[in-house]
Amino acid sequence: QVQLEESGGGLVQPGGSLRLSCAASGFPFSTYRMSWVRQAPGKERETVAGISSAGSRTNYAPFVKGRFTISRDNAKNTLYLQMNSLKPEDTAVYYCKGSYASTDYWGQGTQVTVSS
Repeated sequence: QVQLEESGGGLVQPGGSLRLSCAASGFPFSTYRMSWVRQAPGKERETVAGISSAGSRTNYAPFVKGRFTISRDNAKNTLYLQMNSLKPEDTAVYYCKGSYASTDYWGQGTQVTVSS
């Protein structure tokens, strides 16, 4: 059974930091490209960052570049997103996603709220 379980979300003040984790099981995690995708209320989902299967290549959306860092630990089947200098517009549900060929797996999401 495929599972992607996000954790680490919460309420944080502007300028603060959070670290999201995504624990994967039920599929060969180390062969999948992984990404973080977010969805704000009333908006479409948007990709925040992606990382190759081995972790050697990363890419970021312009609106998080320099503030967020995606990483993975294939030995622990876990994906991470370090989020610094958070802004109110970063408020959203954050999902982890695993992709291989035509297959996508999604987690249930974790809420991140940036507010004073």
